[in-house]
Amino acid sequence: MCNTKKNLPFKTIPVAEAVGTTLAHDMTEIIPGESKGPAFKKGHKVTDSDVCRLMRMGKNNLFVLDLKDDQVHEDEAVNELAAALAGPGVIFSGSPSEGKLELRASYPGLFKVNIEALTKFNMIQDVMCAAIHNNTSVKTNNSLAATRAIPLVIHKDELQRAVDLAKEHYPIFCVKMFNPLKVRLAITGNEVYKGLIKDKFQDIVRKKISALGATLEEAVILPDDEEIISRQIQTYLEKDTDLIITTGGMSVDPDDVTRAGIENSGFEETIYSSAVLPGAMFLLGYHEKTSIMGLPACGLYHRITIFDLILPRLMAGEKPTQRDLAKLSHGGLCLNCKTCTFPACSFGKAG
Repeated sequence: MCNTKKNLPFKTIPVAEAVGTTLAHDMTEIIPGESKGPAFKKGHKVTDSDVCRLMRMGKNNLFVLDLKDDQVHEDEAVNELAAALAGPGVIFSGSPSEGKLELRASYPGLFKVNIEALTKFNMIQDVMCAAIHNNTSVKTNNSLAATRAIPLVIHKDELQRAVDLAKEHYPIFCVKMFNPLKVRLAITGNEVYKGLIKDKFQDIVRKKISALGATLEEAVILPDDEEIISRQIQTYLEKDTDLIITTGGMSVDPDDVTRAGIENSGFEETIYSSAVLPGAMFLLGYHEKTSIMGLPACGLYHRITIFDLILPRLMAGEKPTQRDLAKLSHGGLCLNCKTCTFPACSFGKAG
């Protein structure tokens, strides 16, 4: 039910006559080019000194609420909305600002959104919620979403519809905690093995996995030899290894045999290629509790690649499928911006 001017549950009082009344909602003040925010909070009792400021803000009249039994003020409503939307790892303050509540991460992890349910939620009249992208890596206290009731007063039936929908699809928002994976690395390539060039992959891998709480337990440099690569991976599988990463040897060059080495090492499921640039010649595989990623050489030359999209999902306990890699096509083209803002960009988020 949408409120109209004929049935609004409040009466109008001229500002000049409002001294001693209590504000029914936050009063926003905008100073062009400087700030926008609540000059007076809900519940503030108007004093003589407030009248001039309110008039400078363009407020000629104030509202005094007279709620009916089937109506809910925006501040009470938004707390119910936030509580229904927030799943594990999602918190909110309980103190609305201008009718809005922000949902934040309570610990580092992978932010997950039930996109279809969120769309249905926003189809309900008089409520809204906006969120950051699904599958975004977040840190403690990062902003995830914000919600509010649109009118100052919402009908209880509309509020209950929104709350019920969010509960039915619980959780619409959650943060999946990163697991402290034990990682082992196999760097392949004759040029590195023979010392013709210095390896740079190990530092890149160590830095990226450490940022999410994983540890690099072991790293070896191997020649472009399918059997040697396969044996090394089998050795890693026999140890307490959560994730194996190989670097190089993933293209169609006849000397690139890393893919064959992986496929012959005991992994029941391997997926080769992704709809992401950079990172098309990427391999992902699974064997019991161990995952493997075959990283193409693009990881040396690009700051962000398919590695940065899949690693957080593995860290969060997920096992992306071939379809998941295909879905990354929408948003899977990195624009190689001069100033990289990842993960605060669209790269890889649609999947």
